[in-house]
Amino acid sequence: MKKKTWLKLVLIVLILALAAYAVYPINQKDEDGNIKPNINLGLDLRGGAHILVQGLPTEQAKVDNKSMLSLKEVLENRVNELGVAEATLQKQGTDRIIIELPDVKDPDEAIELLDKPAYLEFKDPQGNTVLTGAELEEARAVIDSQTNRPIVTFELDKEGTKKFAEMTSRSVGQIAPIFLDGKPIQMPTVQVAITDGKAQISGSETLEEAENLAVLLRSGALPLKVEIAEVRTVGPTLGQDSIDKSIKAGLIGLCLVALFMIFFYRLPGLVAVTALACYVIILLGAHAAMGAVLTLPGIAGFVLSIGMAVDANVIIFERIKEEIRNGRSLGAAIDGGFKRALTAIIDSNITTFIAAVVLFYFGTGAVRGFAVTLSLGIICSMFTAVFVTKTFLDLITSVKALRNPKLFNVKVKETV
Repeated sequence: MKKKTWLKLVLIVLILALAAYAVYPINQKDEDGNIKPNINLGLDLRGGAHILVQGLPTEQAKVDNKSMLSLKEVLENRVNELGVAEATLQKQGTDRIIIELPDVKDPDEAIELLDKPAYLEFKDPQGNTVLTGAELEEARAVIDSQTNRPIVTFELDKEGTKKFAEMTSRSVGQIAPIFLDGKPIQMPTVQVAITDGKAQISGSETLEEAENLAVLLRSGALPLKVEIAEVRTVGPTLGQDSIDKSIKAGLIGLCLVALFMIFFYRLPGLVAVTALACYVIILLGAHAAMGAVLTLPGIAGFVLSIGMAVDANVIIFERIKEEIRNGRSLGAAIDGGFKRALTAIIDSNITTFIAAVVLFYFGTGAVRGFAVTLSLGIICSMFTAVFVTKTFLDLITSVKALRNPKLFNVKVKETV
């Protein structure tokens, strides 16, 4: 066997080992001491609460993209207070936000937290609240012309200006913390007394960090009303039932595909099944390594990508059979078959990948889960179909007893 083939084989084994470790890290165990899989399951598989929040306009403000982003920022902070792992928030349309809270059995507590108005507080060094977000008129991130560093500037109304002037006059050189919903978001030090109601907060490392702080400051005084438009609870039993059925369907599909490939392609079919097993391990490892959330539609994308991986092998094997019928040696037929099939495989996978990208960009929730799984599946299937299968076939050609065209289900024409 060629040294190059050995190196490819070692690389494949290494990738499989890393993928397996990503799924089953030996340092991550459950309460019973068993290795805990590192796959993040979505709401439909784990169970939890699905909450649809709608922003409503008031006399002071309208619902637009800016106000909805501010609302989303506040809601994210509140969801974090619940201690929910892998909670997701995403904007839907122009006036709605979808919140998914895995493992939350009673959504009432979450709704109570999400539905209350945001509360912004400016405190003095002693911890007393001096003014609130109701007295904040504007906050924005800019670059300081003198220091060339990002800062946040804000303006207060008349009453807020008076209170702020009194507090800063007696607090020069001390820390005057800013709180949102009872949590500190900034700990600025008062440099000078501020009497005009216009101030700035320094300390941000990047402009993005300053913009995030400005959003939080604005959202504290956000006048939008919030309405809970929909609440759905998915039980953990239903989620486990979905997992069991999905695994059963996937195993049945894999077995049928394996039987088909071995029956029609003999030895190459067995190689394809082995490459397919490698594909499953690598794809699961990619999911775990990226921290992607696996949903029920995501499992559908997983199964669909298995079919695409097999389809690539079918194209390759048919090209190899044509090369053998044309009288080429087995090694030359494999090389020629891969070269002739590569263009068709790339074209078909690119078109599907484009569709997956469009689904991810315009879709929400479960649709995005499907798109992510399908995209990862396309990349992994290209790798296994072209690289892994080719390596295994090269390994076969290095064994003299396996160079029989009959093992490839090909009848060679005899010449007289």
